[in-house]
Amino acid sequence: QVQLVESGGGLVQAGGSLSLSCVASGITFSSHVMGWYRQAPGKQRELVATITGDGSTNVEDSVKGRFTISRDNAKNTVYLQMNGLKPEDTAVYYCSTWKWDGIYWGQGTQVTVSS
Repeated sequence: QVQLVESGGGLVQAGGSLSLSCVASGITFSSHVMGWYRQAPGKQRELVATITGDGSTNVEDSVKGRFTISRDNAKNTVYLQMNGLKPEDTAVYYCSTWKWDGIYWGQGTQVTVSS
């Protein structure tokens, strides 16, 4: 079965940086688009960034220029480097992937940015 395990969240001051990691299993990793979503309290879950198996990326406008998504297919791992963090980036961040039967999520990792 598909398993996605995130790590790397935490508490950081505004302007700081964090790096999230997600290790995937149960899929042919290099063949799958991977994504990062986030959900702030009281808000809907929103897409942050995606990356194809060959490394093409898409980053949402709200984080463009500050966040970078990357992957290491040899390690079955996708990363989210977050720089210039703002209080509004505070959310639970979820790793995701898609299969024929739907979208799969990790358990999430909390990112809190203090002002």
